[in-house]
Amino acid sequence: MKTVDKMKKGMGIGGWLTNYKRFNVLPEDKRLDLTIGDLEHFDTYITEADVENIANMGMDHIRLGFDEIVVRDKDGNYREHILDLIEKFILWCEKRDLAVVLNLHKAIGNYCDIPEKVSLLDSPALKDGFVSLWTSLERRFSAYPDVAFELLNEVLDVDPDKWNDLAARAIAALREINRDRTVIVGPTCWNNPDKIDKMRVCDDENVIYTFHMYAPHEFTHQRGVLQWAQLYYNRALEYPCDDVDRYRQFHEVVYNDYGSYKGVKRVDKEVLRACMQPAFDFKKAHPDKVLWCGEFGTIRHADIKSRENWMADVIALLGENDIPYCVWNYLSTPNDGNRFSLVDDDTRKILSPRLLDIINGKV
Repeated sequence: MKTVDKMKKGMGIGGWLTNYKRFNVLPEDKRLDLTIGDLEHFDTYITEADVENIANMGMDHIRLGFDEIVVRDKDGNYREHILDLIEKFILWCEKRDLAVVLNLHKAIGNYCDIPEKVSLLDSPALKDGFVSLWTSLERRFSAYPDVAFELLNEVLDVDPDKWNDLAARAIAALREINRDRTVIVGPTCWNNPDKIDKMRVCDDENVIYTFHMYAPHEFTHQRGVLQWAQLYYNRALEYPCDDVDRYRQFHEVVYNDYGSYKGVKRVDKEVLRACMQPAFDFKKAHPDKVLWCGEFGTIRHADIKSRENWMADVIALLGENDIPYCVWNYLSTPNDGNRFSLVDDDTRKILSPRLLDIINGKV
């Protein structure tokens, strides 16, 4: 069975090897360091009990995000201890018949929460390092066929051709080592659906395509501290919502326009459908390719009923279009500026029984 055949409904893990702290508050010369506290966090934050918990929730795969600086140091030396932790995690998943997606969540030159002087796609050295990272991981984890490689999380709003070229180069390098490794590629502009038509589709049955879904961002990221617009507006929003002015006013106050809400009478499933339509069109245009929604969720402090309602509508739409999915995310550190976690920090129990039913496609 191919890895992708085991990827119908999954859950992402952030807050462990990525998003363990936010770099935007660190001095520039400290951002690529790992401290004693970081290393202690990596050793303790996620255990086999968490993998067991996710399996018991009914998931069939886990998307594990990791940062480039976590797996190798400034000089390019790989941190064997971290690779051992990842291998241990893979074995925990294997024991429970869970597929694993290894997701490069943050690469040097492509951080979603800090500005960088040099872009990954404009630096020959960084591009070489990106390719060598994946070929090194292929050699390190060659014994594990149920591990998929997601080349890069949420490529920034850059020239799509530059990203397509680098992705193709990385895939070609991986294919020289392993023809069968499942490789996952998404579009630019933070994997938003409206850029999916810019992805270069390749003739490779072991490449699958991904997108993320967070629309409407004013709801899913409401009062978030990492996005200036939501921080500025600083208003709670519910979903679905008959008072569309609450959404319109976000755009009016922040951007001096109505956004996409002109003529909209209710923020509901049909609004979500319109946002996801480019992904559905891609699926229809490429029926022989696999499209996977690799990330979607709502910020933790949104009210639970609205979180449930939004999640139910997204998963229903994915089901209507036969698109497998992976919710974001299991657990977030308390200092994460974007806490999207679905379990309680202490008990690690799902936040509501209905939420679990929704994630399993039962609602």
